[in-house]
Amino acid sequence: MTDRLRRRLSAGGVLLADGATGTNLFAMGLQSGDPPEPWCLAHPERVRALHRGFVDAGSDLVLTNSFGGNRHRLKLHRLEGRVAELNTAAARLAREVADSVSAREVVVAGSIGPTGELFAPLGPLDHAAGVAAFAEQAEALAAGGADVIWIETMSAREEVAAAVEGARGTGLPVVCTLSFDTNGRTMMGLTPADLVALCRSLDPRPVAIGTNCGLGASEVVAGILALQAAAGPDAVLVAKANAGIPRFHDGAVRYDGTPELMGTYARLARDAGARIIGGCCGTTAEHLRAMRTALDSTAPEPPPDLEAVVAALGPLSTGALGGHPPSAPRTTGRRRRGRA
Repeated sequence: MTDRLRRRLSAGGVLLADGATGTNLFAMGLQSGDPPEPWCLAHPERVRALHRGFVDAGSDLVLTNSFGGNRHRLKLHRLEGRVAELNTAAARLAREVADSVSAREVVVAGSIGPTGELFAPLGPLDHAAGVAAFAEQAEALAAGGADVIWIETMSAREEVAAAVEGARGTGLPVVCTLSFDTNGRTMMGLTPADLVALCRSLDPRPVAIGTNCGLGASEVVAGILALQAAAGPDAVLVAKANAGIPRFHDGAVRYDGTPELMGTYARLARDAGARIIGGCCGTTAEHLRAMRTALDSTAPEPPPDLEAVVAALGPLSTGALGGHPPSAPRTTGRRRRGRA
């Protein structure tokens, strides 16, 4: 690990990660359908303000504005030739904000999301091409000052393997999180136990693994329980839940998770075994302040059972989570969550 991440984790306790990128940039003027990555060059002051708001709320780790910064996602906007420029700028902006903090060290995580392509044998993207695309992005993030390569919202075994291999050349530590949003599995069928087994076979081996996005905070905490059961108590686990459920209101999509709910989620995620806790879609600085307060003002407790998680955060989706059946009544008809 880099010195920053090692020092922060070795000090004990929990690191507070940041919140949403896309949904917060929409509130700053990003238009639906437009990619957020070009804002690192067109509106750097707004991207800095996003990072600054998270840091001021107590975040110890911020993700770069580069989730869709690989050539396959950028080609949808005819920007595939600007991978290096956009990702380097994204890391530099986060680095500037992190380095301006004197009270604590802030870790900069270079965000890498899915390509949006299906990997062979199901689709046209082969392993070598996937590795090359991820390596191009990871190297640019490292050049801009990222401390760690943060591979997130993945669902396919082949894409995780390609992304981790692509990050290898940077020499930076790697974190990997999946979205367990389909009956306790990823869209491509992976369970939390599958993630643990997969990451043990990769080179480099991720220094932290976890779950992000998904169907709700209760699913993320349940995912952490399943991950720890498979990985053991010494694993560094990451939880990044959406701020509630997205609902269309007054012409816009809004997430219904209150700061109080997110504070409860942060506490339960910590007790379930997460060492790095943040928010995903819909999570604002206000949510993060409540999460910081909840983590700082409560002592760790034994891991919650699923009944306690459901009672505090809402029902799990139908089906078992990684082979661990929900012990509370199941629900049907839950709406699939978006990514933002």
